[in-house]
Amino acid sequence: MVTLNQNWRTWFAFGSGVGIVITAERLEVMVVRVRPDGPRFTAAAVIEGYSHRPAAEWGAEYLAFLTRHGLAHAAALALLPRGDVILRTISLPAVEDEDAAAAIGFQLDSLHPYPEEEVYFDWRRVPGTGDFVVAIALKQKVDHYTVLFEEAGIRLNGFSVSAASIHRSLRLFGRPPADGFLAQVGPGEFYGESPAKRAFSAMVEPPGAVSGALAELRLAPETEPLPLADLLPPLRLVPEDFDRVSWALPYAASLASSAPHLGTPLNLLPEAKRAGQSRAHYIPTAVLAVLLAAAGLILALQRPWQDRQYLGLLKAEIARIEPVARKVEALDKQLRVTAARARLLDEFRARPKTDLDLLLELTHLLKPPTYLQGMEITRTSATIVGEAEQAEGLLKVLDTSPLIGGSEFAMPISKAGNLETFRIRMSREGAR
Repeated sequence: MVTLNQNWRTWFAFGSGVGIVITAERLEVMVVRVRPDGPRFTAAAVIEGYSHRPAAEWGAEYLAFLTRHGLAHAAALALLPRGDVILRTISLPAVEDEDAAAAIGFQLDSLHPYPEEEVYFDWRRVPGTGDFVVAIALKQKVDHYTVLFEEAGIRLNGFSVSAASIHRSLRLFGRPPADGFLAQVGPGEFYGESPAKRAFSAMVEPPGAVSGALAELRLAPETEPLPLADLLPPLRLVPEDFDRVSWALPYAASLASSAPHLGTPLNLLPEAKRAGQSRAHYIPTAVLAVLLAAAGLILALQRPWQDRQYLGLLKAEIARIEPVARKVEALDKQLRVTAARARLLDEFRARPKTDLDLLLELTHLLKPPTYLQGMEITRTSATIVGEAEQAEGLLKVLDTSPLIGGSEFAMPISKAGNLETFRIRMSREGAR
């Protein structure tokens, strides 16, 4: 039963989703159907040895599987191996969605080590923030899987990555923990969210895998990683022998694919290669269109003369107030110009002092034997490079300063003798 305090999106959750997780030796396929009362298990299958079997052979096996469950027409969402995709989070707080593509494209060459023409990329804004998650993959990798699935006759609506499908599936029927969490997706792969970092995904190896991830998320060191299955929406009609832990990622992929009218995850498959989705997802749109048309007809049949009378009153009031409004607008414009000039002069005078204050603050915070080899300061950020005995704890030390915020490692910590080499990027709080 759907209750009123549920996320409004669940009322429009209709559809079927096919998720495919690509590994080195097999494809893990899962199908779910979603309804406003929750997701329902349909089927799951494993296609072994796809990389060295004829594509037509395992493609027929896949199609037979979907046909048995009445979904031969369905297009799947496939998750690329995590090691084949670069994920970056960039902060563009003043950028609107319509300008985001140009802004991200301008910075793209700094987010990956490949020539620009050799990659596909896609991006999504983290809801409610100025942060954007960018996925980048080599065209050679994506095109290889594209050709492979085309030869097998498998219809795809996208290639995505585990973090994107998890982020979307956690919000389809609820909300993830507001105070943050760290989930283990698979061997060496972690996904997490926190107030300090809205989306975190990494492949890390022990030792220190969990502690490094917790430090990046600014979570307490004693925080225990959760199985991904514990965070995903409860699945209904599940067979007794179904292992929800090992099937958590295919389940997230199928959820992310199930209701594209409510949003889609990052997609690295070129648009020209994407197959159409099931027509079922147009049902809510059609219902809303009918309701909207009915409401418009009711309004059109109401007393037209009342609208004309009200419009006449509005025009008379506008004509009376317009001369005064023009004068006020002219004064406001003059005041804005004067205030902007004053701010510009104040910022110019304060800039050298704020830079010196930051240098002095870093001198107090970074005690010997920690020392810096280099520093780059801009108006809104700073980057420091140096060595320390324990570099991992420097983020907490820096974040205690009122002049610094959002510090993070710009590159992995490395060893140099008995010391650890670090490169930390931070925002300048209150910088102008």
